[in-house]
Amino acid sequence: MRVTSGRTRSHPHDDAPETAEAFERLARLPDGPSRKQLRDELVRAWLPMSERIAVRFKGRGESLEDLYQVAALGLVKAVDHYDPARGHAFEAYAVPTVTGEIKRHFRDHMWTLHVPRRVQDLRNRVRQSVKDLSQSTPGRGPTVPEIARHAQMSESEVRVGMEALECFSALSLDAELPGSDGYALTDAIGAADPAYDVVVDRVTVGPSIAALPERERFILYLRFFRGMTQSRIAEQLGISQMHVSRLLSSCFAQLREELLAEAG
Repeated sequence: MRVTSGRTRSHPHDDAPETAEAFERLARLPDGPSRKQLRDELVRAWLPMSERIAVRFKGRGESLEDLYQVAALGLVKAVDHYDPARGHAFEAYAVPTVTGEIKRHFRDHMWTLHVPRRVQDLRNRVRQSVKDLSQSTPGRGPTVPEIARHAQMSESEVRVGMEALECFSALSLDAELPGSDGYALTDAIGAADPAYDVVVDRVTVGPSIAALPERERFILYLRFFRGMTQSRIAEQLGISQMHVSRLLSSCFAQLREELLAEAG
């Protein structure tokens, strides 16, 4: 029972093998050595296709060799579940099956955030140890010291690995915080205080303001810290509004000149 690999125009890829008759034989064969042999031949015949699909996902944080293995697993599932009686070509069934297997691998095993390789290794050792110890600790999870002894790790490394178990995916900013009654994570993020924009300016101009005459300093205080109009300032000081305006203009000119001189 051999699978032919001749070209056919019915496939979108020129190197796709012609295996329709082989799949029909596979569907008729009972479980046993003959069926297993034909199944393995079909997997080998379609392996180039699965590897071609795997290459599409190259450069996304997983090695090409691992992608080949995941794609091969998807191919095996496609061969095992394909039903030629439905009238569809195997390739039409296998491509989405293999692609779905690779995408599932990225979803379940790849990291949304960049995590150092050392932390990933600790995470894998902790996960395997928890799995091994779960049978000997029924009703409870293994403790940090138990995991450390089993995996030959320090307790500090175990804690890092346990924290990394929760780091595969990023939480959406719109996700509701547990027990918050609709309070989203984005609601807990602070915004930039606009007052920070003027802190540097105030510190820079401070010495120049301190050098002004007392009356000019008082006028600046009333205008910019008390929010008073020129008319109210004039009324409080017993001078005209025009005089207040001239004093403010004079202060601005002096401060601007000193700051430009320092900047130069």
